[in-house]
Formats: sequence, structure tokens, C-alpha cells
Amino acid sequence: MTQTTWSIGELADGTGVSVKTLRYYSDSGLLPVAARSAGGHRRYGPDAWERIRLIRRLRALDTPIATVTRVVTGECSLHELVETELEAVQERLVELRWRQATLKALDDCPDGERLHRLEILSRVQRLPQAHRSLTEHWFGELTGTMPGHRLESMVAMLSPEPPHDPGPDTALAYAELHLLIATPGFTRWTQDHDEEMRSAPALYAELDEAAVLTAAAVFAGRPPEAGEEVDAFVTAHARARRELDTPAFRAFLHGLVSRSSAFDPRLERYWGLVDTVTGGRGLNMTVAHKWLTEGLSKSLAGSSG
Repeated sequence: MTQTTWSIGELADGTGVSVKTLRYYSDSGLLPVAARSAGGHRRYGPDAWERIRLIRRLRALDTPIATVTRVVTGECSLHELVETELEAVQERLVELRWRQATLKALDDCPDGERLHRLEILSRVQRLPQAHRSLTEHWFGELTGTMPGHRLESMVAMLSPEPPHDPGPDTALAYAELHLLIATPGFTRWTQDHDEEMRSAPALYAELDEAAVLTAAAVFAGRPPEAGEEVDAFVTAHARARRELDTPAFRAFLHGLVSRSSAFDPRLERYWGLVDTVTGGRGLNMTVAHKWLTEGLSKSLAGSSG
């Protein structure tokens, strides 16, 4: 006669799992009891063998018992478990790489510099929260006159995602971004910018072409010059101000952008740090601004000649 139920001792002998552990699985609902013997002892059905194997395999992967319970009870599938665990492992690996980069940054510096670096690096402790704090800061600063799509684009440039596999310089640069935004008066330039833009709210919509052309010139490494980039830049300002593109207007605009070129050096430092974090993949706005200012200057010199 084929056996249909087994005692907890028989399961322990057959699976190599201790009676104590099987009793814990049973009490936790991981191992349902199929029947009771005449003496009231637990008896387990054929599915108990496969369930014990599944539990052991999952526990061998250090899967928490609560997660194991969800799988064996059907609350989540094995595939869902694997996806969730893989995501958690990848997040942990990123955290460990950042910790390694941070420690290397502290190790590979003169003794007199180490305490200063520690103060900077301590600004970034948890990556998701760190990125969120940058994003929230810039959404709070870049207000009012900026259209939604441009606001999101600018915030994305100013708030880069932390790289998944940073080097010491990258970790240090990313932490310094947080130090700069916490510096009193650092973003006062945004208030001045808003005041200027209120006089020409249509300018943002006109600047897209100039921005694309200038970005291409900067990434190509071309020196500043009087060309289509400057023409598009001047046209945007002229249209927004309902002016004509004349030598007089170019001279006025040159004076305007030259004054705004005197950015807080910390802002220029900020964009340089963004370059380090992104590997130079984004447009450095201070570099682009200087490129256009110098190109506009050359266009005026050419016009004068």
C-alpha cells in the first residue's frame, strides 16, 4: 500500500531538515498539515516534500523567511521574487560602489585635505534621497517665467543622476554639488535672472534653436565665431523684445550678456562639477554662455570692420 502521509520525523529524515526547523515552518504556515494521527500528531501530504525543497532553495539564496512565505503561499510568483531580489541587489551594489569611491577619495589625498573632503562627502549618504534633494532645490529656484518643458530640462541638467559605478573624483564632485546649493546666496543669480526675464517672457520660446546650435558647436569643440549660432541667439532676443537685428541692438545685447557673464564663480564651479559627474555628456551652460558672448563680440567686430 502506497504511503500518503508522513510524520514530521519522516520528513526530517528524508529531507535533511531538522525537526525543529520543520516545526517552525509548520507553525508559520509554510508547511500545511494534511491530517492528524490518532494520537494528535501532525501528518503531511505528498506536496510537503516539494515545498520543503523550494523553501530550502530559497533560503540558500538568503531569501528572508517573510518573502519565502509569500512565494510558497502563492502571494507572489517565483519570477516576481527574482525580479524584486535582483533590483534590491543592484541597488546594494550601487551603494557599495559609492562607498568604495568615497573611501578611495578619502584615502588618496594628503592628510591636511582629508578632513575637508570628509565634510564634503558626508553631504551624500543615501543616493535616492541625494538626487531628490538636488531636484527639489532647483525646482524651487527656477520658478515663475520659465515654461514647463524648459524648466524640466534645466532641472535635469542641474540635477544629474549619480553614476552607478563612480570613481573617487565623481563621488567627490557629486557631493560638492550638495555643498554648493547649501551655500547662502549661491542661487541669488536666479532672482536676477527672473527679474530680467519678466521683461521678455517670450524669450524662452525663441531660444530653443539657438540652444541646439550652440550645444552642437560647443560639443564639436569649435571656437566661438560669428555665425548661425549667434544669429539665432540675437534673433531670439530681438523677437522677444520686438526689436530688429541691427548693429545697435547687437551692441546693446552684448552689453547685457557681458554683464550677466559675471556669474558667481561658484555657479561656474557647479557646472564644472556637473561635467565631472556626467562625464561631459551634458551642456555646460556657463561654457555655452561664454561661447555666445565671445561669438557676439566677434560679430560686432566684423560689423565694425
